[in-house]
Amino acid sequence: MTAKTNEWWTSYFDAHYLLEYEPIFTEERDRHEVARLIDILALPAGAAILDVPCGQGRHAHPLAEAGYKVEGLDYSAHLIGKAKQRGTGPLLKYTRGDMRTLPSRWSGKFDAVLNLFTSFGFFANAGDDAVVIREFARVLKPGGVLVWHGGSRDGVMARFLSRDWWKADDGTMIGHERSFDPLSGILSIETAWEGKSGSGTRSHRIRLYTASRLAELCLDAGLVVEEAYDGFNDRPLTRRSGEMLLVARKQ
Repeated sequence: MTAKTNEWWTSYFDAHYLLEYEPIFTEERDRHEVARLIDILALPAGAAILDVPCGQGRHAHPLAEAGYKVEGLDYSAHLIGKAKQRGTGPLLKYTRGDMRTLPSRWSGKFDAVLNLFTSFGFFANAGDDAVVIREFARVLKPGGVLVWHGGSRDGVMARFLSRDWWKADDGTMIGHERSFDPLSGILSIETAWEGKSGSGTRSHRIRLYTASRLAELCLDAGLVVEEAYDGFNDRPLTRRSGEMLLVARKQ
């Protein structure tokens, strides 16, 4: 792993992260999204898929159950531990690592690379995002596909939500307050929580992209965006889509 830094993402993805996003981490949602991915990829059983960053394995695990050879990589030791607890085997392996420096042995190995759930734009240096795309391209086979899913800058700004709150399953109240810098493209989120286990605050930052800018980054890495969807829905991306799913093929 290359990271020796105090950037937010090195410590954010912990037990509190799982509590914070618990309401949307449902098995029903995971299986719906995996079914959509299988439909988009149209790969035969046994195809090699990389899920990066894989988090707690919520997509990797059902993909392996469907018969694909899945590798998951994530920087968070906590989330990798949770993924391994769920199960590993001949079709499912997990590795802790930095997505800017994927293992050299993976060059040209995968039929598909998945980057899901706004798992991009973390790094302070925007140039690192381009490095990540190049790494995705490197580990793809010729003709292999990158599926990128995350926030669409156009849609997020069209319906900008400056604050919201919700209750976790254990009764903890969680609130988000958001601000956006249009010059850097950085969305900053301040989180506050209060519950029976205590209270606290923390923050994280994500660089949002337009579909056109991501397509440029992909093209620079030898990937051509062929399809653009409104998130996991089977309808085209629009300027008001809060999420986007792009499908890019290695030339």
